[in-house]
Amino acid sequence: MTKIWNEAGFVENDPWVVETEEVKATDEQKPLLDLDNFIIKADEGNDVNLGVLIKPADDVLRLAPYLDRIALVAISFPAYNDGRGFSHASLLRSRLGFGGEVRAVGDVLLDQIPHMLRTGFTSLSVTNETAIRRLSEHRIPGIDVHYQPAVKASTVGESYSWRRRASV
Repeated sequence: MTKIWNEAGFVENDPWVVETEEVKATDEQKPLLDLDNFIIKADEGNDVNLGVLIKPADDVLRLAPYLDRIALVAISFPAYNDGRGFSHASLLRSRLGFGGEVRAVGDVLLDQIPHMLRTGFTSLSVTNETAIRRLSEHRIPGIDVHYQPAVKASTVGESYSWRRRASV
């Protein structure tokens, strides 16, 4: 079971579908296209509100010319120990200035959620039962001290982001 979560809670009737060989979007759903197919579709016409799925090895900077056509960027976490998705989200927010929805999909674990929110994710596709239960109980782990600058400012705990400043 997959549930979509954002800071307002769980989302009902989310239209986005990661298409695979076995799963295709229906007329009521919207497909999340891989990066190459997204660029082909975006170059073909004036479609807006497209969804794109970014995989770990993709170059997220290729999205720069298409930011005005993107409704959702889904970033894949194929395994809990692959953290490239955090960098993708951070680049989308800080370097490209993308203000739309950024969703984590794949192996999303409870301990990663605070880091995902700090790097710019706005929604999560969660399948882990423990994470779903804790999110439904509003029990998200926190990060007490921050050394790195983040896309989203901390609302709790101390922040030492002045120790490392990123030049833009």
